[in-house]
This record gives sequence, structure tokens and C-alpha cells, in this order.
Amino acid sequence: MNLDLTGKRVLVAGGATGIGLACARAFADAGASVTVGGLTQAEVDAAVAVLGAGAAGLAGDLTDNEHAKALYRLATAGGPLDHLVNSVGIFEVRDFFETTDERWFQYFDVNVMTGVRMARLALKDMLARGEGSIVFISSESAIKPQPWMAHYGAMKTCLLGVSRALAELTVGTQVRVNTILPGPTNTEAVRRYHEQIAAERGTTREQVVADYFDKTEPTSLIRRMIEPEEIAASVLHLSTSPWLNGMAMRAEGGTIRAIA
Repeated sequence: MNLDLTGKRVLVAGGATGIGLACARAFADAGASVTVGGLTQAEVDAAVAVLGAGAAGLAGDLTDNEHAKALYRLATAGGPLDHLVNSVGIFEVRDFFETTDERWFQYFDVNVMTGVRMARLALKDMLARGEGSIVFISSESAIKPQPWMAHYGAMKTCLLGVSRALAELTVGTQVRVNTILPGPTNTEAVRRYHEQIAAERGTTREQVVADYFDKTEPTSLIRRMIEPEEIAASVLHLSTSPWLNGMAMRAEGGTIRAIA
């Protein structure tokens, strides 16, 4: 995709690692000025160094409303925001009966409310200008819930509802709100998880991944992990295509056995 986003301002919440960082790099490579948020200063510094000239970042916890406002101020210091990507999220495999109320609420705050906070700040300005785009990073788990992480799937489903509802506010403008549903993606966090399983089983990470597609995700059509850069390419397309609004784009390698 050959895009020239010179002069455009982009904020990637959760953009210091994983899919978020890949998205930030895709926008930066297209010429945009990118601001990223991340949890630690070390992660943010490393991301800004990778993104190069014009990039900025702020470390902190987006479950804190004041930090969300500070990140938004940084992203809009030079002018209005053109694109927001909400990529903050945590995941873990946890037995439903051992997942406490506190853990459910933590997942809601991190996986849902961080995006809500950023959208609340960005969407009002975008609607006033009549242009801009927001993309929420959801998951295949939103429409294919797995019992070993019911809490995670429920939060990703929630993002679909939030995103579509906000899209309804954009009628008659050039503002757009969409969601993307990545499938199994080869992020640092997922690699660490697979390495942990490999150590427990006395095998290799490669074998763990192969077993995963044989036993856990047998409906996958591509039979491999998706690279963060591949998801980022879809996010870039979704963010910059003026005819796409109010949609949930599947980017899961065919694991969801459904037509629509």
C-alpha cells in the first residue's frame, strides 16, 4: 500500500509494543507524525527511537483518566489528530471458576475503558472538524469465545459494541470508527507464552505453535501465526479508507468458520 500521510497526526495508544508498535511503524513509514503510549518508559523510549524523527511518546497507565488526557494533549500539541488506534490490552489463559471479580474488572478497565477514554477525547474533536478515524483493536475471540479465557473474549466483544455505537455518531461526516479482529498473532507476549508452554512440556516453541493449529485452532486456513506487520497493514487500510465505517474487519487467517 503506497500511502502518503505526510502532515497527518496519529496516536497509537498501546503503541510501544506488539501490534500497536507495528501499527505505529506503518503510519510512520507512510510519513505521518506518530505519538505512542506505553506502560513503561523503557518501552516508550525504544519505540520512539524505532519510529524516528517526528515521533513522540508518553509512558503511563491509561486506566488513569488524567494520563489519558496527558497523552492526548501530547498527540495534539502540533495540531488536530487525524487517526487514533486503540491497541491497549492484556490477555491470559485463566480458568473461569478461578477468575475473580477483581480480575474481571481489571480486564474491563484495561481492555475496554482505555479505548473508551481515548475515544471520548478524540471523537469529540474529530466530529467538530468533520473528519478523522478511530480503530479499535479487538480479536477473533470477540466472535469466537474460548472457554479458557472467557474474560478476554467478553472484553473484546464489548469493543465491537462500543465501536459500532460510536460509528453511529459520525453520520454525515467524514469521521469513521471501525474495529479489527486479529487472529493468533506473533507478538512478544504471545511468543513468551508459547516459550513458557514449551518449557513446561519439554519441547520447542515451534512444536507448541504446530500443536496449537492442530488441536486448538484447526479451522485456521493459513495454518500459521500472523505477523504484527500484517495486522498493521490492515489497520492502515481500515484507518485511511474513506468508504469503511462502522465495520468489524476480520484479520484472523480464516479461523472463524463463517461467511459473515
